[in-house]
Amino acid sequence: MKDYPKIATELFLSGYNCAQSVLCAFSDVTNVDEETAKKMASSFGGGMGRMRYVCGAVSGMLMVLGIVFGYTDTESDTDKLAHYKLVQEKMRQFIGHFGSVTCSELIKTKDDNFVPTPRNEEFYKARPCAKYVWYCAEILQEELAKQGKIK
Repeated sequence: MKDYPKIATELFLSGYNCAQSVLCAFSDVTNVDEETAKKMASSFGGGMGRMRYVCGAVSGMLMVLGIVFGYTDTESDTDKLAHYKLVQEKMRQFIGHFGSVTCSELIKTKDDNFVPTPRNEEFYKARPCAKYVWYCAEILQEELAKQGKIK
């Protein structure tokens, strides 16, 4: 089996945002090409455009869950219920581990301007984001394996 947490973390440490890193790590499972995945997830970095709302890694995780397990039948409450249950389980798992899904609470900053922080050694030392990326990828890897989507 691929080491998805490692792949996601390497993507993050190479400069991609949290959401891009998680979504792109699973491109073989989602069948979304990396360029499209990077663009699709680009708005979710920094807790949604650096607004510090929902953690980008969590957003990336939810995108993967939606692509792989999401529903399309608007008439089927059963499909919607099953999907929302899965989403809530995974979000609660993250919250249980880190205490929140809110970016500003996780990284302990209110800095919400739109100017990206330079990605350098200082950035990576000061930000705990790599561990959130790792954990979201780990949650996904476990669920995908459990559901037979990866081996």
